[in-house]
Amino acid sequence: MGSLPELTAGRLLSSWRLDVPALLLVVLLAGLYAAAVLRLARRGEHWSVARTAAFALLGLGTLTAATMSGLAVYDRVLFWPAAVQNVLLDLVAPLGLALGDPLGLALRALPEGAAGRLRRAMTGRVVRLLTFPLVSTALVLATELTVYFTPYFATALRYGPLHDLMYLHLLLAGCLFVVPVLTGEETLPAWCTHPVRAALVFLDGIVDAVPGVVVMTHGTLIAGAWYLHHAPPWAPDVHHDQQLGGGAMISIAELVALPFLLAILVQWARTERARNVVLDRRLDTDLVPVARTAGPDMVRPWWETEDNDVARRVRQQGPG
Repeated sequence: MGSLPELTAGRLLSSWRLDVPALLLVVLLAGLYAAAVLRLARRGEHWSVARTAAFALLGLGTLTAATMSGLAVYDRVLFWPAAVQNVLLDLVAPLGLALGDPLGLALRALPEGAAGRLRRAMTGRVVRLLTFPLVSTALVLATELTVYFTPYFATALRYGPLHDLMYLHLLLAGCLFVVPVLTGEETLPAWCTHPVRAALVFLDGIVDAVPGVVVMTHGTLIAGAWYLHHAPPWAPDVHHDQQLGGGAMISIAELVALPFLLAILVQWARTERARNVVLDRRLDTDLVPVARTAGPDMVRPWWETEDNDVARRVRQQGPG
């Protein structure tokens, strides 16, 4: 590792290191997404620029920053950069990827047969179990607690391949909850309407803060032997370093909860508008022919045909 210079805001932004497995994953995801968007464009179909930006900048950008930025340079000498890395991977990056709606894009871009197989896989028993909201929330919480309160994290600091596997583990655990909640496809049970999803996101925001609280208040050092041995002279006290990491985890978890909830509310509003448009078209289709064939004597006033409180009151009191 060598002796690293004191960590400053400038060095945190300017220091980078190459992580080949993470880079390959970013390139693979970017390539698949871009290929699907181009396929739609060749067919003359439009794909949202905002979704593409969310996938590339918030999703892949966060994944890149967590694994190759100054956080990755200093995560083996300070605990708090490692804690920020982990919460970015299991909360922020999945949110960005989900806002890009990769499942919806794949189903539109793939040939009919491949799209059907993907849809069947998404609605299979195993995937439905893993993405069931309470199960996926428990998996995210269990993943965080396993990372910090078992030898998992300390061992990953010593072995690079396990460290990359931990990155992937955190990312997948976060995606199991976030992607189904935000996707437009029917991957969740029918009772998971938008109000229920909003409630689940609120609950998840509370649950996501639990690991940070435990880390910040835990009396025993996490990977203490490693950080005590590798702490540079300029580093803060190891206990204080751990408290900083726990506080950062709590702050990021609570900050992510707000845009996550806003995304659900925006989807809810769009769904309601779409339903209203469909209903208006059905009413126009069903009622216009009747109006054209009905004679003057067949037209009845609204208070005689509608069934609501106002119409009933008018019928009781008379139209005058």
